Amino acid sequence: MRTAFDFTPYRRSTVGFDRLFNLLEAGAREEDGYPPFDIQKIDGDNFRITVAVAGFRPEDIEIVAHQNLLTVTGKRADDADKGEYIHRGIAARAFERRFQLADFIEVGAATFEHGLLSIEMKRVVPEAMKPRRIEIGGSASTKRLGETKEKDTEPA
Repeated sequence: MRTAFDFTPYRRSTVGFDRLFNLLEAGAREEDGYPPFDIQKIDGDNFRITVAVAGFRPEDIEIVAHQNLLTVTGKRADDADKGEYIHRGIAARAFERRFQLADFIEVGAATFEHGLLSIEMKRVVPEAMKPRRIEIGGSASTKRLGETKEKDTEPA
């Protein structure tokens, strides 16, 4: 059974959707589910990503937010007192987990508690991008952009 999907025919007939197809292809390539994570919507504009990083310390983890990409990387330092293990079930391998962020998502604080890394995020839409109501003026009060009333009140 074929698990990959070929987007080539769609790329030829669309303009400006390259980023969307790249995201779909990258998501299909992501096979490893390590480390597991949750994405939670706190309210309308606040989100939280929680990554299960048992066996790691906060200094073993790096969080980088760049444009629309959040990268969480973990690499355990070598333990000096390794000892002899009969069974080692807690994963200790290095990882890199990437999250594609939507436009206007800002990454906030990160906390580490009980083997869970929580990263707070908030959608902050700039004022210029928010919808605004435009008042409709009558024909007597219609002015063009840049005109002022001083022009109408100058002495003749």
